[in-house]
Amino acid sequence: MSELGRVKQWNTFARCWHLFDATWQNPLECAPTIEKYLKGFHKPIYHPFVDCGDHVVVMNSKQIAFPGEEWRRRVYFHHTGYSRGASWTPAWILHDRDPTMIFKKAVYHHMKGNLFRRVVMERLHIFSDSNVPEEIMENITNQIRPLRPRPKPLESYSKKEIEEFPKIIDYPNDYVLSKN
Repeated sequence: MSELGRVKQWNTFARCWHLFDATWQNPLECAPTIEKYLKGFHKPIYHPFVDCGDHVVVMNSKQIAFPGEEWRRRVYFHHTGYSRGASWTPAWILHDRDPTMIFKKAVYHHMKGNLFRRVVMERLHIFSDSNVPEEIMENITNQIRPLRPRPKPLESYSKKEIEEFPKIIDYPNDYVLSKN
């Protein structure tokens, strides 16, 4: 076997680390993509009974986005195991308590019926902001492309771009804004 063939083989069997930026991403739509890397669907050696998945590092989980009224209407179930230990928590409250929990629950729920689900979830590393430890960042070899494009913040537009943007209405020169 040539040296190039050995490198390809080593790359196939090694556990790689992938980075995913969750800024403005819907965790329910991102779960299938992240599951693909956690289980190893993207590798040619994948088999349901072989644990060949990779590590996935998710950063900025505090800045996830839900469509429409989803923050208010979506609730998450938790049971302590004791009688009357069941509780339903709205998404916005759960996100305030732990910004990583919604993303973790979305990926965990998407892996229904997987026998290795708990083992696979140990390879998912979620951080609420962009402060990822240096020893983890050294291992990252790939970046997973986000599903939605990130909108450009208003502060990043130049004055010229703002002036050239098409206007719906032109206010007259003597127009005064109310100071209420």
